[in-house]
Amino acid sequence: MSFKLPPNLIPNDSSPEWMSKGDNAWQMTAATMVGLQSVPGLVILYGSIVKKKWAVNSCFMALFAFAAVLVCWVGWGYQMSFGSEKFLPFLGRPSIASLRASYLVERAFSGKLPNATMIFFQFVFAAITLILIAGALLGRMNFYAWMVFVPVWLTCSYTVGAYSIWCPDGWLAKKGIIDYSGGYVIHLSSGVAGFTAAYWVGPRESKDRERFPPNNILLMLLGAGLLWMGWTGFNGGDPYMASRDASLAVLNTHVCAATSLLTWLMLDIVFFEKPSVIGATQGMITGLVCITPAAGVVQGWAAIIMGILSGSIPWFTMMVVHKKVSLLKQIDDTMAVFHTHAVAGSLGGILTGFFAEPRLNRLFFDITDGWQHYVGLVYGLKMGQFRAGFNQMWIQLLGILFVVGWNVVVTSLICVGIRAFMPLRLSDEVLEIGDEEVHGEGAYALWGDGEKFEISKRNSSQSHGFNEFSAKEGNNFR
Repeated sequence: MSFKLPPNLIPNDSSPEWMSKGDNAWQMTAATMVGLQSVPGLVILYGSIVKKKWAVNSCFMALFAFAAVLVCWVGWGYQMSFGSEKFLPFLGRPSIASLRASYLVERAFSGKLPNATMIFFQFVFAAITLILIAGALLGRMNFYAWMVFVPVWLTCSYTVGAYSIWCPDGWLAKKGIIDYSGGYVIHLSSGVAGFTAAYWVGPRESKDRERFPPNNILLMLLGAGLLWMGWTGFNGGDPYMASRDASLAVLNTHVCAATSLLTWLMLDIVFFEKPSVIGATQGMITGLVCITPAAGVVQGWAAIIMGILSGSIPWFTMMVVHKKVSLLKQIDDTMAVFHTHAVAGSLGGILTGFFAEPRLNRLFFDITDGWQHYVGLVYGLKMGQFRAGFNQMWIQLLGILFVVGWNVVVTSLICVGIRAFMPLRLSDEVLEIGDEEVHGEGAYALWGDGEKFEISKRNSSQSHGFNEFSAKEGNNFR
């Protein structure tokens, strides 16, 4: 008896035998969810968590980075991060292969996916990394300097971390580092780079550092919610297939985030006697960051422990250590990305080396030989493989040292280089005014606030077809 495939499953030129329609559909969905974390997720979060006078600038720093990274990524960034041709031991050779249709429809380096899907999926990770760096610089960075910083940092820093840790030919990947979905490549690097760049850019106005209230907490929660739910694609997409490992990663992600949020909230209540909404949001973020390098390779009970630790250790570094260490007090990290991403990312990497389950690693890395090398310390001690367990911890620590060292040096060089041509920080006069001076636009035009833009020579709306309404007529829309 012969068996015939349904017509929609028969391989053809548009759907070759090596491609899985289900996996490809999930991967594009996951990529879109990660993209929504940035646009509009972090765009909304940044624009609402800063003072009103910086709402437009903060939103636009994120939106610009998203667009600029995409152009650079297809131009050369993807090949430097995941290309098959090695340029240096920690970097791929730049090329324009990502712009050729013949390459885009070929099978990607992993999974049953075409290169076009993989390029888009990896792009949204690269983009959110730059947007997270922006979080440390809100409220004072020269936008023109930011326009230069984004493509240069992507080229010189992000590609090195991605190639070293995620590319099969990367030196840390060959050593057996476990970074399931970017605890090192994205969060640790963005936290360290953001903190380093904040040092070189300089602080906000003194009064902004002393008091910087959100202009809209409700919108902040909307952005935070998009960030949280988008993490389903962030961690669920990294097996590059709609697998049971992806399902585990998604569940662990949300369990850890919820546990971390509750832990941070309880600490705020105990020590400050107020259930802070901003604090709970920070706890949510640290939980998501911490579980990211481990999402699909740890058990559920480990995810809860990681949530407790990610809700307490970054809380302690932010609320206690930060106020006692002069270097931390000196550097103006607007969104505290050092604590929420560098500390939480490092914590996640270390706990991954501690809790990584060998059988789950076997599923994730899709290997049958040599999987014993991916042994968390807990299981190494349990199985009597002490050397394997301690070796995994050493590799995880080595990855932290590499990412931190590279980003401190390269980010510093980039900032110093840009500073030779233009100021990194806006002038005190511009800092006093904010969006109106930087962009000629304001976030809110209420109770007459927008009227002054109608007569301003710097009002961009006049050159974009919006000058047909007078200030008086515009009042009718309030």
